[in-house]
Amino acid sequence: MIRRDFTIKDVQEVYQGVGGKLWELVMGEQIHSGGERATDLLAQALGLKPGMLVLDICSALGGPARHLAKKYGVKVIGLDATQRMIEEAIKRTEKEGLSHLVEYVLGNALDLPFKKETFDVVWGQEAWCYITDKKRLINEAYRVLKPNGKIGFTDWIITGNPTPKEIEELLESMTFPYMETFEGYQKLLKEAGFEILIARDETEDFHQCFCEYQKKVTGELKDTILNEFGKDIYDFAYYLVNLWEKASREHKVGRGFYVALKK
Repeated sequence: MIRRDFTIKDVQEVYQGVGGKLWELVMGEQIHSGGERATDLLAQALGLKPGMLVLDICSALGGPARHLAKKYGVKVIGLDATQRMIEEAIKRTEKEGLSHLVEYVLGNALDLPFKKETFDVVWGQEAWCYITDKKRLINEAYRVLKPNGKIGFTDWIITGNPTPKEIEELLESMTFPYMETFEGYQKLLKEAGFEILIARDETEDFHQCFCEYQKKVTGELKDTILNEFGKDIYDFAYYLVNLWEKASREHKVGRGFYVALKK
């Protein structure tokens, strides 16, 4: 498995700075492909019900957490390692009057600051690709879930056979330490003790999202990115969306969708 020497500090720097703002501009407040539609698909697959306690690992600006609280009546604790994301999430949550349902904790996904068997659901959307030890992450999720609790997440994954050079370029472009494979996540879930209920390759939908991002970056958002961030950042955004559009079109990378039960 190809790895890059990126740490949590590198990811914090991306989201403390221009990276987080750029991603929100292109992808929307939820900062994941598919937006609210994708969030609803995962929520429905998990069978979310009012009163459930959900842990959103790598919660960023809290877009999904607030959506889940408003639409499904669940209580959400969002955990993120970046101070700016936590502070902004708290502001937006207070503004929407959702602080009674959603709270945020600054912390590390590899050492969850919660006691065992606390949560009904562990949740993640396209953020665990930043985690340096996904096996430990999955094991931590298992620990904090109640018996018969569920884990549900989507993530950017390797779905085909990119060359080592292609993988290195993709990882470098996003500050990912490594990407799991579609099968690899299933293996980690089983090893942790989960029963897999759904494992779905969503590369086709992921690719369509990047086609949309291409159009945004070269069209409606071009002047905004140039004016707010400058030509270097625009050139990087242009390079990035084209790189990932091509790789997903060729079915080398994509999005995985997983739901599993703690037995």
